Amino acid sequence: MLKDFDLNDPKNVQAMQCVRGLLEYMGEDPEREGLKETPARVLSAMHEHFKGYQEEPKEHLTKTFEEVEGYDELVLVSDIDLHSHCEHHLVPFVGKAHVAYIPDGRVVGLSKLARVVEGYSKRLQVQEKLTMQIAQAIEEVLQPAGVAVIIQCQHFCMCHRGIQKPNTWTTTSKLTGAFLNNPSSRLELFQLIGMSQS
Repeated sequence: MLKDFDLNDPKNVQAMQCVRGLLEYMGEDPEREGLKETPARVLSAMHEHFKGYQEEPKEHLTKTFEEVEGYDELVLVSDIDLHSHCEHHLVPFVGKAHVAYIPDGRVVGLSKLARVVEGYSKRLQVQEKLTMQIAQAIEEVLQPAGVAVIIQCQHFCMCHRGIQKPNTWTTTSKLTGAFLNNPSSRLELFQLIGMSQS
């Protein structure tokens, strides 16, 4: 991964100097053997962690299919692995996303829903905003009869610092259309992903 970007680029040089400064701030010696390449490795990791800034996730939804025999029932992609970073502390939060929609004449390739989750999660985030961004993208591009996005994550800023509650999960949801207005559609969704509606 280090070879994927120019370490001599002025922006990269400046970023690596910042990493060295943080190492010194922690009381470390950035010149010791184990840390000499750490600034470059951190930049490499950042390119991977935050690659969502290099794309427009909504574009994954633009290719749709209409020859689906009029299918107009729930489409659900569940348990999508999610890895993101909290914009408040720059530490990870990890978990699962469940994404569903009810088509209104057009369906999208199933992997595209996971790509939308990936695109928005590979940015600095808060879980509430991430949930909304995914739902709004699907709503805007596909214009379905309903959208549901449910995200369940563990936040390292809560599990491993601060209050230090490692078994804590945070759940956020955004429901629109039929999922919001039709109890039977909502119940079907919750049953499929194994959530209680109580």
